[in-house]
Amino acid sequence: MATGNAEATKARILEAARDEFSAHGIAGARVDRIAKAAGCNKNLLYIYFQSKETLFATVLEQNLRRVYDELRFTPDDLPGYAARVFDFAMAEPGLMRLMAWAGLEQETGEVALRHAAQSAKVSAMEAARDADGPAARFAPEFLLTAILALATAWSAASPFGPRLSPGLAAAPDTLRTQIADAVAAITGAPRTGP
Repeated sequence: MATGNAEATKARILEAARDEFSAHGIAGARVDRIAKAAGCNKNLLYIYFQSKETLFATVLEQNLRRVYDELRFTPDDLPGYAARVFDFAMAEPGLMRLMAWAGLEQETGEVALRHAAQSAKVSAMEAARDADGPAARFAPEFLLTAILALATAWSAASPFGPRLSPGLAAAPDTLRTQIADAVAAITGAPRTGP
C-alpha cells in the first residue's frame, strides 16, 4: 500500500510542478506552492526529486516524452507533421510555456531525450532527402527548426502569435492549412496529411 501511495504522491507532485513551472519557470517557481497544490509535505519533494532543478528536469522530460510519443514524425509528409505540431501546440498551452521556460532559463542543460528525438528526425530527413528536390537547399537541421518554429508560432509561448493577428488566431483551421501549405511550398512536398 505504501508504494501505491508514494507513486500517487509523486504523480500529484509532477502534475502540480508542471503547472507551477509552466506559470513561473524554474526561478519563479516555489516548492511550497507545488507541495500545497499536490497536497503533501514540502520535504517529500526533496526526498523524491532532490532539488527544484531536478524536479523541473523530470517534469520537462516526462512531458517531452509525451510529445514525442503523440506526434508521429514522417519525413515524407513534413506538411502533415507541421499541421500535427500546430494542433498539439494549440491544445497544450501549458506545455508550450514549460518548453519556453526551459529554453529561456537553460538551467537544466541539454535534455538527452530532446537531443535524441531531434537527431532521429534529422537522420530520417537525411535518408528521405531528394538531392534534386526544393528542400535540398536547406540543411535538415535548419528545415526541422523552421517547421517547428512555424508550427508553434501561434502557441501560448510565442511572442509573435495571436496578439499580432487576431483574425488568424480565431480561425485555427485556416492557420493549420496555411502552415501546412507553407511547409509544402518550402519543401516541395505534396500535401498528404491533415
